Amino acid sequence: MANKLAIITGASTGIGFELATLAAKDGYDIVVVANEALIHSAATDFEQFGTSVTAVEADLSTTEGVDTLLAAAGGRQIDLVCANAGHGLGRAFLDQSVSDWRMVVDTNITGTVYLLQQVLKPMVARNDGKVLVTGSIAGYIPGAFQAVYNGTKAFVDSFVAAIQNEIKDADGVTLTNLMPGPVDTEFFARGDMLDTDVGTDPKKSDPADVAKDGWDALMAGKAAIVSGWKNKIQSAVANVTPNAILAEQHRNMAEPGTAKD
Repeated sequence: MANKLAIITGASTGIGFELATLAAKDGYDIVVVANEALIHSAATDFEQFGTSVTAVEADLSTTEGVDTLLAAAGGRQIDLVCANAGHGLGRAFLDQSVSDWRMVVDTNITGTVYLLQQVLKPMVARNDGKVLVTGSIAGYIPGAFQAVYNGTKAFVDSFVAAIQNEIKDADGVTLTNLMPGPVDTEFFARGDMLDTDVGTDPKKSDPADVAKDGWDALMAGKAAIVSGWKNKIQSAVANVTPNAILAEQHRNMAEPGTAKD
């Protein structure tokens, strides 16, 4: 019997790399994608688990990039998807270029929504499939000096919850939202946040732990999982804290120059 097929986006590093590792360990054939050549060397790490690995270098901020990814499945049934690809962007919104914030919006929202629509349709039709989306507790917090990124995650968190309701009658399909807090990945370097308190915080979550939390929640059929007990507390508090206070708290950790010595 052929292995099931999984697609993992943003798999060259961080949470996506760890999710791809878990999928390969579980015996899935995998298609992994990232918008950088590093995805090809990452693929060699996944091959050690003895499953088929296909690496795709594509820009998932575009529908064309998502179509390229889906074509790499070669017509096979897609059994599991980890929609993990995302871009961060720090610093003041008024200082950001249009091309930079558009990349964040188009990757985190447009590309994610298009991918989910394409993969969920056949899953719902056959009443079988699993999808894990990497949201964030940032979606609960007005992100001063990270405004566009947090805004996109607010969209993702809300969107996933809405689609869960729309497809609730397809009880063989699992759609899970993974919501971590700050994670020790290249996210902060790529988002130009290495001079911030949150960017230099040595207590960020381990991406392997976050991926395992998400994978376990997906396999258990859960709707959502906040990874890490501190983040569970923060997300709960955010629901009852005024936005102005949350934005000021976020400013204190994300404003350039707040990095502690």
